[in-house]
Amino acid sequence: MRSLLAALLVASLANAAFADYPDRPIKLIVPFAAGAGTDAVARFTAQKLEEQLKQPVVVENRVGASGAIGTLAVALAPADGYTLLFVASPFTTVAAATPLTANYDPVRQFAPIALIAAGPLVWIANAQAPFGSMREMIAYARANPGKLAYGSAGAGGVNHLALELFKNRTGTDILHVPYKGIAPATTDLLGGSIMTLTGTIPAVLPHLKSGKARALAVTGDKRSPLLPDVPTMKETGANGTEVYNYWGIVAPAGTPAAIVQRLNGEVQKFLAQKDVQERLASDGVDLTPGGPERLAAFIANDYNGWKRLVVDARLKLE
Repeated sequence: MRSLLAALLVASLANAAFADYPDRPIKLIVPFAAGAGTDAVARFTAQKLEEQLKQPVVVENRVGASGAIGTLAVALAPADGYTLLFVASPFTTVAAATPLTANYDPVRQFAPIALIAAGPLVWIANAQAPFGSMREMIAYARANPGKLAYGSAGAGGVNHLALELFKNRTGTDILHVPYKGIAPATTDLLGGSIMTLTGTIPAVLPHLKSGKARALAVTGDKRSPLLPDVPTMKETGANGTEVYNYWGIVAPAGTPAAIVQRLNGEVQKFLAQKDVQERLASDGVDLTPGGPERLAAFIANDYNGWKRLVVDARLKLE
């Protein structure tokens, strides 16, 4: 009985200590450039949190090393709930593919708060490429080893590892051309310097509508409402190549559970709002409400899966 009373007292004191949280501005670190797709969603999220918490939520872009610079800064920040990180797929892919460069552990150094949404990428090709479907691209790659050029946003990012997963599962030899961001890669694809890449659906949709690029397949396990006529990778015969882009919020490890739960609750509130649902649906993603444990499991599974690929494919990216 005494131990139970002691535990209740400790819990009561902890709740009282954080009852006024937040009592000053919160910083939300985005480890990517301002204006990018992830940045836009982060700012939308910050706006919603600010409205609900009645405190400023200030977005700060800390770019470099495929997101590792901003991510490490949050890992080393005080665990007080006032410095948060807006995470996307590179949070796990970069750590798995380039652990020495990334210099952070996505599982051990962060306290997951909430998974916001997740959705597929889409493989696209230049309109003049000598293939018009994923099956034809696989056949072309096998007939022309090392000649099919694929552009990514940089080594270790989700676009790059999507390619490595594809090569590993299909037994193809495709040339990886890393860029400093997906925008210049897309420019080169439209100009014909490279033949194919993967990108988020909203980012490439205008090029598909203009006819400058073709959609080959989406990387999810179901077709996208934004591209209902585009098959999944599994439908094209490229089994085991599913890849998802995701967004979420984490804090430094050791952040008090009461703060994590408070922030998670606020995220669940805004995910239930119609304008948020419509905004995220326009990005071709599915909302993923749930507790911190859902994001924790997602991060662990994603990170461990990419680490296995790095070993299986014998990638050396440092």
